[in-house]
Amino acid sequence: MRIKVRGKRRLQGVVEISGAKNSAVAIIPAAVLADEPVTIRNIPDIQDVRTLIGLLQEIGYSTTYQDNVLHLKQVTKIDSEIKSDDVKKLRGSYYFMGAFLGKLRRIKMRQSGGCDLGRRPINFHLDGFKKMGAKIEDEGEQISINAPKLTGSKIDLEFPSVGATINIMLAAVKAKGTTIINNAAIEPEIIDVGNFLISMGAAIEGLGSPTIKIVGVKYFHGTDFRVSPDRIEAGTYLILGALSKGKGLTVRNIEADKMTSLLNLLRAIGCRIDLKENEIFIKTESQLQNFHIVTKPYPGFPTDLGQLITVLMLIVEGESSLKETIFSNRFSHVYELKKMGADIRVEEDTIYVKGPSKLNGATLVAHDLRCAAALILASTLNRGLTIVENIEVLLRGYENPIQKLQKLGLNIQVEEKKEDISLHI
Repeated sequence: MRIKVRGKRRLQGVVEISGAKNSAVAIIPAAVLADEPVTIRNIPDIQDVRTLIGLLQEIGYSTTYQDNVLHLKQVTKIDSEIKSDDVKKLRGSYYFMGAFLGKLRRIKMRQSGGCDLGRRPINFHLDGFKKMGAKIEDEGEQISINAPKLTGSKIDLEFPSVGATINIMLAAVKAKGTTIINNAAIEPEIIDVGNFLISMGAAIEGLGSPTIKIVGVKYFHGTDFRVSPDRIEAGTYLILGALSKGKGLTVRNIEADKMTSLLNLLRAIGCRIDLKENEIFIKTESQLQNFHIVTKPYPGFPTDLGQLITVLMLIVEGESSLKETIFSNRFSHVYELKKMGADIRVEEDTIYVKGPSKLNGATLVAHDLRCAAALILASTLNRGLTIVENIEVLLRGYENPIQKLQKLGLNIQVEEKKEDISLHI
């Protein structure tokens, strides 16, 4: 599948932000821990969510998903082996490891997949499981984890990994005794997942701090939980607003206190930012200043917005830079932007951009989720025709992106091949 974009800078209007992808892809596997039916609201209708729902159905759950509300109920004995190859479609499928350990004390599944962002080992996850008593057999394509006696432990993470923090929490909430996670990640998605677990009866303290304490419990009741808004989707549209020359763009259904690093940057380089209770208005009223930024764990600048913020560098005078410290392969968009005429290069872990750049139409390839979003942002800067291939990766993490962009005034259309499966866009 590909999209065709006729660039236009004067984009304006209101965009509604969906539920957080990075929360939803952890909360859905976490629901396995419940001993009663569960309802989860504000679940974004994205491909990763659809994949996880399919996996739940395979292992013994009845699901109903409509209007961003997911109802889950266990209807058969859960199969501790996830046989489906669909786990390879997204990285978040590894959260079944922690959830199954907590629920069944065992799991066998294929190695998870997702976007190729370089080396993304799960050794921190597995080391945590081992300290709680799990035995792990890596069979190449598959991994087996067994813990007949899952016991709380003190776990010191070498790096504040979001995935490891969540996975260890999932295993610990039903383990015997107390688990302490030191150097835990403090991202908002950690708090979201933790609050979901607490709503079912988990005993967790310290969410949002580097030390999380979990006392295992035996039974989880049902819950009706609402997922927080997606701060990365909100950031995507705020950057689009900074690129635009229209009357301004309003991003609605947001939690601004979770986006401080981006908002501070946008203000510092010259954007007008107006905050209300649950919305942000952004407008570029003058020439923006060049800037230099480093991706860091929360509350630092998020790696998921790194590729997108480099597009903003294309319209500012002088040299700007982005140093990527989280993933080793967040540079797939650089070659594509060069096709459009961008003066952009990579040296080791840093992207350098000289602006302003006059971009031309080109045929581009989206290599991963955030690369796709970055290329769409770049396409708005060129009045010619831009084609982006492999746009399916965008649908893994953004709900109704084409419709939302069209509503803002962008001339963007999807062109499907005959063999393409109909997707929710």
